[in-house]
Amino acid sequence: MHIATSPAEVSAKSTEPLRYSFFRSVEAAGRDWDAAAPPRDLFLQRQYLSILEHHPPHGMRFGYLVFYKGNIPAGVALCQIKYFKGDDNINDLETQTKDPCFFGAVANWFKRRVASMAAADILICGNMLLTGEHGYWFDPEKVAPGEAIESLEKALTEVVAIMGREKVKMPVILVKDLAPENRDQGMSLVRKGFVEFDIQPNMVLHLPYSGFDDYLSAMSTKYRTRAKRAFKKLDGVEKREMTMVEIQRELPRIYALYREIANNAGFNMVDLNENYLLALKHDFGEHFRMFAYYLNDRLLAFYTTVKNFDELEAHFLGYDKDHNHDRQLYLNILYDIVRTGLDSNCHSVVFARTALEIKSSVGAVPHDLWCYLRHQNPLANKFTETVLDYLKPVEEWHPRHPFKED
Repeated sequence: MHIATSPAEVSAKSTEPLRYSFFRSVEAAGRDWDAAAPPRDLFLQRQYLSILEHHPPHGMRFGYLVFYKGNIPAGVALCQIKYFKGDDNINDLETQTKDPCFFGAVANWFKRRVASMAAADILICGNMLLTGEHGYWFDPEKVAPGEAIESLEKALTEVVAIMGREKVKMPVILVKDLAPENRDQGMSLVRKGFVEFDIQPNMVLHLPYSGFDDYLSAMSTKYRTRAKRAFKKLDGVEKREMTMVEIQRELPRIYALYREIANNAGFNMVDLNENYLLALKHDFGEHFRMFAYYLNDRLLAFYTTVKNFDELEAHFLGYDKDHNHDRQLYLNILYDIVRTGLDSNCHSVVFARTALEIKSSVGAVPHDLWCYLRHQNPLANKFTETVLDYLKPVEEWHPRHPFKED
């Protein structure tokens, strides 16, 4: 999350240079982190980060940067350290297309060959469990954007050096998910040797509706009929919000349904901790909710949401693929997330990446996000853009326009 400032505001800021401290746990960063964290982003506040740190994705470690103007905390950055081996994160490329042609098979083989060469610990400024600007934030009253991004780059480079002295080789830095309005900050990173790239956009649904019926009324007849047809597919399926006790009881099934979907993704860098969702329910209070679909007392599907002030984050979900077609499970989940967002008085729903076309069919629109990657070896960095082109997931899709005004 970044806030633009005017030239007058920038000139009024202290000329004292930023300094920073690196912490190995968010509790060690403590009150300084709290003082500098963004006031309207739960995902950069200590409560959420503590949950994530205690229930991390497999193979992920963390670091935390706090930036100071004098002795006053003025900014924060989240560091995630993840061992990445390209061919471990590309799931069964050869089997995703039935009866591939010869050229398709060669392309898949070459993609895997290139991926197998990409193996390293990556320093990520951002959150691999989320889509959007949840990597760093500087108080706009204290720090100008140019100074912020320059200090961030220096700090991340120093973290690599610190880890190197501890025999942890971390040759790659990734700064994740900058919005177009902050691309000038990204260009500052490009001048420091980073390669700019984009992957799938973030799908966001804006909610200028008084309720779910008003949302449906705004749709064209075609899409409203499609929605009602999907609702009928759930006849006999019980939907309910899950309690803490129910989540704990169903945890093996919940995780199995999550894995069924995650394993089907073409490219996956996060292997969710089995207890992460349960911990969110236990520690995150009313901000986190989980909803279940039962058929004959068996959990068929679930979805989770996090209320991040006036945004609803569509978090992790899972469903039984054998029942997805006949019950329209995924489409119904999307509609129910919209309903949850409206009931929660949110201004928008963040649906994140993947499944772009079906998300656009419920009204979500693409928001581009930019990422920046640098290999610390200048020679290897010259090939970074080429490798990224091969590793980058490709999803061909056609935007849908479900609302009448479209």
